[in-house]
Amino acid sequence: MTTDLAIVLALLAAAIAMFAANRPRMDVVAILTLVALPLTGIISVDDALAGFSDPNIILIAALFVLGEALVRSGVAQRTGDLLVRHSGASDTRLIVLLMAAVAGMGAFMSSTGVVAIFIPIVLRITANIGAAPGRLMMPLSAAALISGMMTLVATAPNLVLDSLLRREGYQGFGFFDFTPFGLPILLLGIGYMLFARRWLADKGPVAANRGPRLADWIDNYGLAKREFRLCLGAQSTLVGKRLDQLDLRGTAGINILGIERSTPFGRRLILPKADTLLQADDVLFLDVFGKATDIEEFCRQHGLLRLPISGAYFTDQAQEIGMAEMIVPPGSPLVGSSIAKSRFRSVHGLAIVGLRRDNLPVGDVDAQTVLRGGDVLLTVGPWDRIRQSQHSHDLVVLALPGEMDEVLKAPFRTIPALAVLTLVVAMMITGVVPNVLAALIGCLLMGLFGCVDMPSAYRSIHWQSLVLIVGMLPFSLALEKTGGVELAAEALRGTIGDANLRIALAVIFVTTVVLGLFISNTATAVLMGPVALTLATDMGASPYPFAMTVALAASAAFLTPVSSPVNTLVMGPGGYRFWDFTRIGLPLVAIVLVVAVGLVPVIFPFHPG
Repeated sequence: MTTDLAIVLALLAAAIAMFAANRPRMDVVAILTLVALPLTGIISVDDALAGFSDPNIILIAALFVLGEALVRSGVAQRTGDLLVRHSGASDTRLIVLLMAAVAGMGAFMSSTGVVAIFIPIVLRITANIGAAPGRLMMPLSAAALISGMMTLVATAPNLVLDSLLRREGYQGFGFFDFTPFGLPILLLGIGYMLFARRWLADKGPVAANRGPRLADWIDNYGLAKREFRLCLGAQSTLVGKRLDQLDLRGTAGINILGIERSTPFGRRLILPKADTLLQADDVLFLDVFGKATDIEEFCRQHGLLRLPISGAYFTDQAQEIGMAEMIVPPGSPLVGSSIAKSRFRSVHGLAIVGLRRDNLPVGDVDAQTVLRGGDVLLTVGPWDRIRQSQHSHDLVVLALPGEMDEVLKAPFRTIPALAVLTLVVAMMITGVVPNVLAALIGCLLMGLFGCVDMPSAYRSIHWQSLVLIVGMLPFSLALEKTGGVELAAEALRGTIGDANLRIALAVIFVTTVVLGLFISNTATAVLMGPVALTLATDMGASPYPFAMTVALAASAAFLTPVSSPVNTLVMGPGGYRFWDFTRIGLPLVAIVLVVAVGLVPVIFPFHPG
């Protein structure tokens, strides 16, 4: 061993020790190694900083932006809702559906990109069910890594081995040659995660102590059964009437909270104003607070059709109709005025549907209720008017519901966002442009269609993860320059000798996994591929099972948070420590090893006939 190699190995050991101790932060450790390696003279400053120009780093950053666009446009939210809806109250179904969805998407695009997209989905799911994010983050990363074993384009190591075979004069792998191994590994991985979830239940902060939810206020203020959806028929007496002409609040004990109306772009919920003119086919969202109000008689008198309601007190419309608790301060001009006289709806764009006085709910709140200093009002209306009220001098916002954080920043952009994502995936599958260009084109299109803006795009990039990846890349070059890789290859040849071919596959697999602890899985495939093909030739066997084993082992990067960017991304949100990946990942590596040694020679025989 040369002095230079000893220095590189010492730095690598120090970095791993700091990673394991989680002190200092992992990105700081990466910067320390980035500075230390050039100071040894083993690699140049340009070599150390080359990672910042690596297309994969730009690709990861662009995929963060694409993920943010999917969150803002509602794609992530609807995906999470779909997972929760089909899983119900079952943790088992939730993990199965999540891992299947991630692996399915990751089979056709970057696993890192898939994780970047699904992290906000998982955070939203765990927030809604009051669970720790770590319960789902590890299954997410495991499924993303397994997705690299599903198709030829799923991950870079697969393409590296395919190119190596072609350069050596062999036929490359087919698009779905990896699928017979990826599918059983996915099924076994899901089964293992269902068992291992007991060790993840307390990882990360549990989002159970958030602010109030809409359902809490519906119960506290007794709003249930006060909500109605009524459709105006063509012959309705209300068609063509202005809302200020009707005065439904004063005459019938009815608040109109919203009006659903057809537009060229579909049905939209509009804010009711005094001069709003009602039209045929309008759907009125009503809060009926008058105890004597007979809604059936009201419908008969005015030619209205009662429609079903799918969410308690319009919670299914929470993207557009919000709630907030507000206090009337003693010096407010609202003090001493009735709700009608204060023109509360006209001034603030919100309806008062509940009132607490002296910390007790007031049962009969109508247009003539006189407001006092210290009254707590439950208001309902559009989210933008609720936000505007935060700057009002007449009211003090006391509490905002948790649903406010879930309101889409770019509503009605779901279809354009899905179309752009489909285009990006199609470009990556066909290879019409490099992956990084496909992702950057996707970012530009997301901006063009209003799915993401520049400030949110920059905020969405997880710079800590990028710095960590860049900081570790120079170790690959340093190990190669100092002969560390060649030394490992020679030792591998000596270890295998004349052993059984399946044992040879096992040794190659384990060596690839161990090497992947220190360098990227792509670099591992580059370094181990030639060694594997040389061993196959020396042993008189087909190169395909050896190449496939290296590819599967390169994707089995479950053991440390720095083995793959996928693990790095979930470490923070999941609240994991360094060794969490090792204790959860070892059985997963063993699963892939068993499948590789047992199944690869069956699909790709050592001695094809």
